[in-house]
Amino acid sequence: MKIAVLSGKGGTGKTLVSVNLAAVAQKSTYIDCDVEEPNGHLFFEPIDVQEEEVSVKIPQVDNERCNGCRKCVDFCKFNALAYIKDKLIIFEEICHSCGGCIMLCPEKALTEKEKSIGKIQRGISNEVAVYTGILNTGEASGIPIIKELLVDNRSQADEQTFIDCPPGSACIVMESIKDADYCVLVAEPTLFGVHNLNMVYELVKLFNKPFGVVLNKCLEGENQAEKFCLEKNIKILGRLPFDSELGMLNSNGEIVARKSKKYCAIFSDLLETVKKEVQYETTTNS
Repeated sequence: MKIAVLSGKGGTGKTLVSVNLAAVAQKSTYIDCDVEEPNGHLFFEPIDVQEEEVSVKIPQVDNERCNGCRKCVDFCKFNALAYIKDKLIIFEEICHSCGGCIMLCPEKALTEKEKSIGKIQRGISNEVAVYTGILNTGEASGIPIIKELLVDNRSQADEQTFIDCPPGSACIVMESIKDADYCVLVAEPTLFGVHNLNMVYELVKLFNKPFGVVLNKCLEGENQAEKFCLEKNIKILGRLPFDSELGMLNSNGEIVARKSKKYCAIFSDLLETVKKEVQYETTTNS
């Protein structure tokens, strides 16, 4: 069971939800795909951490072989190549590692080389396997790291896996949810929160993923995100209150479900609701 947790912007509470769901599930896997600014490991503080470098293949040129035909330059849709002053220039930062320029070069002047773009850390926290993707500063895309994080052998098919997605609805979010069985959307109660919720709502619909919403920072009175869910007939999975205990524990990097019986019960109930929804969707679509 792979559960992706996402939101329209940072700070909405998706890490709070995904970390605590993994914690109450006990024997589970937590995968932090927010590779530009991962923070799940700060809560879990995993031990026995191992690191693995993630590299991509980019072209390098042998200028003695290059005859300036510009076929590679014309081919590249990302403008990662330019021929300037009788010399081929490669802009590594915007290369998408497709390998097309190498295949097209009639003089075999282009070959591949490895370029490190980040790393993956893996460790354990109680019974939770913690995987963290970290993108090197200045790199354009974390998709290769996310792909490596989500390879099939990370967890058993019957194990509960929680994917902490990047914020927003860009390509890296699409990569994070594409193999998920169910998506949990986290929303704030404001009009701005509704705007962000709508972004990820449209995304999961586009991918035809079953989903539900967790309303975070709930106060008494009108909740714009709840109103949006009712209008769109979206399943509300649970509500998290806006209170000082939750805020204090979370800001101190604590896993609230491990520190408070109240929040352990809330997230345990939320997990059971999500599991029932996944089971229902699996039964309905089988």
